[in-house]
Amino acid sequence: MKRDDALLNAFIQTPPAEDVPPDLVDDMLDASRPPKRYRTLWISDLHLGTPGCQAKALLDFLKHTECETLFLVGDIIDGWQLRRQWYWPQAHNDVVQKLLRKARKGTRVIFIPGNHDEFARRYLQLDFGGVHVAEDWIHETADGRKLWVIHGDLFDGVIQCAKWLAYVGDSLYEFTLKLNRHLNSMRARMGLPYWSLSKYLKLKVKRAVNYVGDFENAVAREAGKRGLQGVICGHIHHAEMRDIDGILYANDGDWVESLTALAEHADGTLEIIQWADEMKSATSVRKSQTTTAGEVMNEDESATVSTV
Repeated sequence: MKRDDALLNAFIQTPPAEDVPPDLVDDMLDASRPPKRYRTLWISDLHLGTPGCQAKALLDFLKHTECETLFLVGDIIDGWQLRRQWYWPQAHNDVVQKLLRKARKGTRVIFIPGNHDEFARRYLQLDFGGVHVAEDWIHETADGRKLWVIHGDLFDGVIQCAKWLAYVGDSLYEFTLKLNRHLNSMRARMGLPYWSLSKYLKLKVKRAVNYVGDFENAVAREAGKRGLQGVICGHIHHAEMRDIDGILYANDGDWVESLTALAEHADGTLEIIQWADEMKSATSVRKSQTTTAGEVMNEDESATVSTV
């Protein structure tokens, strides 16, 4: 219980303003990468507190996006993993501080706990440091659609009926991620691109594919029963947006492997953001600018020599 309270406090307690150093990086974003602006953003399954969390990519996303409302759709902090072994590097703390800073600067931040941060469900309907904790939410898009926002673990039969099996599966998933990191380290040395082992297994193993399909159908069916036009969730680490029997099903993915978010534009249009692609594009632009700057400097030096 005390450990759970400490985890929540680490996430949602705002330090006094004078104790928070100015975020110089935010104030000095290079002009070539202005922040992308959205009406609403949804992110989930960050799994802060685990080695698998892609905290640097997540920080890049938070620094280069702005929105009116930010939904944290569960499994933000991985309480299961932290109970087994404490892991909290500076980058994870930076993510928390960045989220809190967004709340202080006027972004409405809504935290919907999942199964890995279920300890936060004891604080439903409370506000901490500008972060509102809720069991679920009905979001109305700019074009008038009403969407149910949930984490999704309540529709997972393993979580509800055999939680011990979920713990076993979580440990196996962590092992897969660890193996995946080693494999991709070797691939990087060979000049090969990133490849996700667990994503490959999910798509190839029939039971995993059936599980994903059953989950998607179940949450969409429940949204329809509630008279809503769609549902937005996380939990299964599989970004997706499609129509299921007239109901919009949208999953914002995760920040362990896919590095995805769901975004609503000013007109109500929804889009899955593949942030890994955004980072690659930004890197290419930066390299191009560096090359161009170098060429300009060389030309200036040549002109100076000619003049002399």
